[in-house]
Formats: sequence, C-alpha cells, structure tokens
Amino acid sequence: MSRFWAAAFAVALGTVGVAVTEAQAGTARGEPAPIAWSACGEGALKQQGAECGFLSVPLDYAKPDGAKIEIAVSRIKATAPADKRQGPILVNPGGPGGSGLGMATLGQHVPRQVGAAYDWIGFDPRGVGASKPKLTCDSTYTGYNRPPYVPATPEIEKAWQARTKAYAVACAKAGGALLDNMRSEDTVRDIERIRVALGAEKISFYGFSYGTYLGQIYATRHPERVHRMVLDGVVDPGRVWYKSNLDQDVAFDKSIKVYFAWIAKYDAVYHLGRTAADVEKLYYRQLDELARKPAGKIGPAELTDVFLQPGYYVFGWEETARAFSAWVHRQDSAPLKALFDENHEQTEGADNSYAVYLAVQCTDAPWPDDWTRWQRDNWRVHRKAPFETWGNAWYNAPCRHWAGHAGAPVEVNGAQAPPILLINETLDAATPYSGALEARRRFPRSALLEGIGGTTHAGSLFGNACVDNTIADYLAAGTLPGRVKADRSDKQCEPIAKPTPLAADGKSAPTERLRLQRDFVR
Repeated sequence: MSRFWAAAFAVALGTVGVAVTEAQAGTARGEPAPIAWSACGEGALKQQGAECGFLSVPLDYAKPDGAKIEIAVSRIKATAPADKRQGPILVNPGGPGGSGLGMATLGQHVPRQVGAAYDWIGFDPRGVGASKPKLTCDSTYTGYNRPPYVPATPEIEKAWQARTKAYAVACAKAGGALLDNMRSEDTVRDIERIRVALGAEKISFYGFSYGTYLGQIYATRHPERVHRMVLDGVVDPGRVWYKSNLDQDVAFDKSIKVYFAWIAKYDAVYHLGRTAADVEKLYYRQLDELARKPAGKIGPAELTDVFLQPGYYVFGWEETARAFSAWVHRQDSAPLKALFDENHEQTEGADNSYAVYLAVQCTDAPWPDDWTRWQRDNWRVHRKAPFETWGNAWYNAPCRHWAGHAGAPVEVNGAQAPPILLINETLDAATPYSGALEARRRFPRSALLEGIGGTTHAGSLFGNACVDNTIADYLAAGTLPGRVKADRSDKQCEPIAKPTPLAADGKSAPTERLRLQRDFVR
C-alpha cells in the first residue's frame, strides 16, 4: 500500500547518518564487503572483548544497486583450538523487533564450554536498535493514559480505532520506503549476506521465538548452508500472523491461570486468594475498579500489561504478585507502576521494538481489512479467553492501516534441511506448543524437546540441565534425541522451575540472559 514514501525515507537516511562508501556500493551489486570489525564500545560486549561492525545491504533486494541500509553486527570469536572450531552461529532473540547485538554473549551459557567452538554473531535486524535507519514512530504510544482494552462501550472502541490508525500514519511518515522492505524474507536475505561477508560456507543459527520463524525460512531457502540450528519457542509457520495471535490469546489465558494457581498456593505470603478461581476473580474485579477509577497512572490496560510478563515467564512471578498485593491491601500502586515502567520506557525512540514488530507482522502476510471480522473473531475468543484477547487485538490493529505492502507468507518446507533441534514448553503462550508440532512435521529430520507442563517462553540456556545439555550435545556433535514415529515430542524434560517466594522485602532480579532475550511478541 506504500505510494509516496520514498522521498521521506531518503530524508530519514540522511538524519540517521547512514554512510555508504563507493566501494561498499559497488560490492553490494555482487558479494558484500567483509565487515570492518572494531572493539565494541560498551556493556557486556565490551567486557567480553566482542567486536562490532556494520554490514551494508540493499534496502530493496529487487534493486541491489539502489539505496543501502546498514545492519549492526557483533562477534565473540571462538576460543577452542583451531581443529575443534565449528564456524559462526548467528543468534536472534525474537520479536520481531528484538535487538540481537548483545546475543553474541550467549555462547558462555552453553554447558561444558561447547560454545567456545563457535564464533557467536549477534545482529540487530533491519530497522532495529543500532542498525541504520532505526524505525521509531511515536515514543509515547505504549505509555499511560490508554483506554481499557476490552471495548465494552462504543466510545472505547472508537478511541482505540483512532489511536491505532494514528500510529500507523506516524509510522508511514517515519518509515517511508523501509516499510515495504521489512518482511521476514528481507531479514533472511540479510542473514545470508552476513554469512557471505563472514566468508563462511555454512552457518549455524540459534533462534528464540520469532527468531525460530527466521530460522525456518532460512533452512527452507538455504538448506545447504545450515550447519546446526536450535529453535526455541517455535512459531507455527502455517498461521502467520493474524491466526497466530488468536492462538496466543487462548494460550495466554491458560498460562495466566497457572500463575493464579501459584499465587493461591502462597496465599500465606500474598493474601490474594486461597484458590486459583479466587485470585482470578480478584484480578478481574480490580480491572473493573481501575476502569472506573485509575490508580494514578495505572488503569486496566496497564494492569493487564504488568500481568502479561508472568504469562511469558516464571521469572518475575514474585515481583508481580507482591506488587498486586500491595495495591489490593494497601492501595499502594507504586510497585505496579515500577513494573510497568520497567517494560514500557518513555524515552525517545522507545517504541522501536513495537514499530519493527508491526513493520514485519503487518507485511509478512495480509491482515483482514474488514473490522467486522476482527470484532467477530476477538469477541468469540474473548468469551473463553478474556485475559489478553483485546489487548492483543489492539496491539496488532495498526496493521489495518499499515503503509507497507503485505506479501504472501513464505511456504516453509524443511524437506531438504539438515537435522535441527526444536524446543518448546507445553504451555508456552507466546508460541503455543501446536506450532512446534507443526514445525516438526515440516522438518522431517528435526527432533522436538518438550518442557512438560511449563509456561516459560523460549527459556533454553537458563540452567535447566536436561534442556541445556541436550543443546550442548547437539552443538558439539550434531547429536539429537531419537525421533519417535508418533506426532509428539521426541524428548521430555522438566520445565523451568517455578519460584519459591522470598521474604516480604526480597527481590529476585532477572538474569542478564533474560534481559538480552526479552521478547516482544504478544
């Protein structure tokens, strides 16, 4: 649907300072130039001696001699003896919209120092983070003062319709021609150019969440270039993206009920109800009360967003329960606000991840134009899964007005792909388990590891020995669990352990791995 954004994009290129030399431009017509590496300037990458650089790629691969953009890349080189090295492994943390530059540090978490055999490559996909240009539309959009998610009145529905359309218009102005070149296929082409720039015959790939979809496309398009591939939190390749979001709504309702049951188990700590049903009733009662009278800046939309985090991960369960208890029993909303602020920054460019999320999901495949279908589908799902359905609907609603042109979804086919490792917990809400089974069917040489009964999303390399040692065996020698004939997982592990509450003043901080991998798929 993009019509006249090319001029705006040219201005954007100038403002972000993209510099493409004549040599780079010439090389882009064929093979990309090698990456000019230098020491990374800050954070964990600097501490671990990582190298950083940029790779020039075509904005539009149909016009290889046209405008260029730059992909930010990082590298922590292998330290194993030369005869033990296994080449580069690229990492994507998910999203779409997740910054992956820091993921070059992931190798240290692989057991038995197996990661030392690989060059770990992080990168910010096009439009993300340090890559140039960085897409941002309205930094305040996901902040405060939003209507309730559930459109219980025509006024609420109209308010969200206006908000979502306005955000799409803002992105059209900010993104320009970039919006027509943000499909997952474009990022996969960038991955292939990174491989060429590294001078590697083959690459390995470690994808979390949405990154598993990139991995599936890459293994479909370039199966001969895949050495090893780990896909954790597996996207269903047949349901991108409108249907997959409806699938998530049902799955999140199941996972949040598990969390409510955990809170009830520790009623002596939180005093929020002795049964899961009691806690659930209290939660929805608080939503109604906040709709009538917000707690400062915390309304029903903000409370839903705070509880969404424990729907993703068991990490942070304690903090959310403690904050909710403070509000219920002392009318102290400050802890809830602190949790909301932690995941909803209001600084300039803070909507980068969300803007890229939409830029990819809105154009990977068509979305329904008819609002009556959105209404029908979301009210139908809401009746049985009210926790996240309408929040998710409004999160994706800018796709109805998106400026970028939507293409046909990629037909993922892993018939020629080498053996790959799939990982999913049974009650993962962001990437429901049914998607992992579908990927297993499409990749006949794959093996699926299941975290039985777990709700954590993409939680590998967090210290679960059963999971992490399986990854180490595979990365070391290509060893996979034996594939069974039934349509089910090939290996089962205990899930990521649920926490035991700390003392009233205790706080369990998320690990650095979680900060790096924190996902943006709703």
